[in-house]
Amino acid sequence: MMPAEVFLIEDDRAVRKGCEQALSIADIPVRGFADAEALLAALAAGARPALVVSDVRLPGRDGLAVLRELRQLDRNLPVLLMTGHGDVAMAVAAMREGAHDFIEKPFPSERLVAAVRSALEKRALIEENRQLREQVGISAVARMIGQSPAMQRIRQLVSTLAATGVDILLNGETGCGKEVVARAIHEASGRRGPFVAINCGALLETVFESELFGHEAGAFTSAGKRRIGRIEHASGGTLFLDEIESMPLNLQVKLLRVLQERQLERLGSNHSIALDCRVVAASKVNLKAAADAGQFRADLLYRLNVVSLDIPPLRERREDIPLLMATFLHDAAVRYQRPLADWTPADLARWAGYDWPGNVRELKNMAERWALGLPDALAAEAPASTSPSLGSASLAEQVDHAEKQLIIAALHQCHGQVAQAAELLRTPRKTLYDKLARHGLSAEAYRP
Repeated sequence: MMPAEVFLIEDDRAVRKGCEQALSIADIPVRGFADAEALLAALAAGARPALVVSDVRLPGRDGLAVLRELRQLDRNLPVLLMTGHGDVAMAVAAMREGAHDFIEKPFPSERLVAAVRSALEKRALIEENRQLREQVGISAVARMIGQSPAMQRIRQLVSTLAATGVDILLNGETGCGKEVVARAIHEASGRRGPFVAINCGALLETVFESELFGHEAGAFTSAGKRRIGRIEHASGGTLFLDEIESMPLNLQVKLLRVLQERQLERLGSNHSIALDCRVVAASKVNLKAAADAGQFRADLLYRLNVVSLDIPPLRERREDIPLLMATFLHDAAVRYQRPLADWTPADLARWAGYDWPGNVRELKNMAERWALGLPDALAAEAPASTSPSLGSASLAEQVDHAEKQLIIAALHQCHGQVAQAAELLRTPRKTLYDKLARHGLSAEAYRP
């Protein structure tokens, strides 16, 4: 791929050609323009330079005006200014407005090349940081484990909604992974502030208001000094309000005002503090029913419920159990420095037949015990349901289902590398390829 060009604006043709030659000799692609209008026309046509080098004195727009227009188009685009002796003050002013650097005429070609390379390195670093932020977002979404249609849909929605900044309400049973989804939303959003999680059901009502909103010194008897509340601490980031249904009704009013105005007042203060905070709330109950029963404020529900995501319980996505189990066992093996625990088709059938009232959290806890060589305690449990269920499928069908789930788990654990998965499953590679075709599985789907 061709490296991005340097755009050079210089109205003096001899100087422009000299600069172009110096950069070309240094293997730096360059495109020259006689004035700012020609460069801006190229940008309007879709051209995207890696760097703009501009003379300060230009016909029509000067270099400072060009800088301002370029900053509106791309704030990360480095601009290098060329100045005469009498224009240094203007160049310094331009640096205050975001110019990368300036070089004073006359300058040797080596000075120009060095300055351009420095600016290009800055651009590359900015781009690398951007890509890293995107990768963080991708990895956060990828941590929502599962290939079930429900989980694929949630990952897609999180990827779509993360960057919008809209407040989100998560609905789901205890342990189904609401905080995992909330963290993925935060990390994929690119917000620089912290992720602040509050379990509203775990806070005593006597300290609830102070924990959320903070207080000034002397606001109440034990308030010896100012305290920053959780909401204020989340400014610039994401506030996660878990078990929002447990929040006292009198505090719901204050929260509603914060959400509407994006401002708060600490206890004992009349001063409003502006907030830049994304709110993700979660509930394990039906908030509409709670509002109808007078146990939750309807106006707060409507404010929170701009976008809602329903996180399915584990019993409704049993096909994700092998993937989850493989991941949890691998993590536990690393953490406890033990060999990776194995399982049989009978173990998988037992896990698939259990209803998991504690959802993913319960499965993770059981995986921890399994990794330590302890029984899963499910052997004595009567299977609530089986997928496919006993009596509705033949032995061959059940064995086929278990085989497919084991292959999926191996592909997930090996990130779609068939050779590694075959070794993990202790089966010839060709045999595994045949089984992939028979089960309609693609290794590509499990690669990062």
